[in-house]
Amino acid sequence: MTTLLPGAVDEDATLLVARTRLLDRNQFTQWELPPDPAAVATIRTAVGKQLRDWGLDDLTFASELIVSELVTNAIRYVGGPIQVRLIRDRTLICEVSDTGHTTPNLRHAANDDEGGRGLFIIAQMTHHWGTRYTPTGKTIWTEQDLPPADGP
Repeated sequence: MTTLLPGAVDEDATLLVARTRLLDRNQFTQWELPPDPAAVATIRTAVGKQLRDWGLDDLTFASELIVSELVTNAIRYVGGPIQVRLIRDRTLICEVSDTGHTTPNLRHAANDDEGGRGLFIIAQMTHHWGTRYTPTGKTIWTEQDLPPADGP
């Protein structure tokens, strides 16, 4: 801290330390999708298969719904290439990346609205969610708790 803030300091300072680590190749998977509505069914099936392969059957329904909503939004409002990534670590993380730079709005749809509930539903089904901006667009990510491991 002395090196970072030489001399007398009138302001508070915070030092943030982060540690990163590499994931094993079997802890994540990703897909590139065209901006085609038919890709939604394809990715939903692929996500379900991957979760079954990881033994996370309990998360399949919610994850398929999350991916469907986020990919549909990317196709409808952005277009361009879309990337979906699943990461199995301490939690299950789902990321959908596109070339858009606007964050979707979480809102409560009125009773007579035809749409607008997707992100609200996703927020209810996940532990955390958010947006991360990149030089080429954005990534909407969700995080779900993993089911408890069987056994002692």
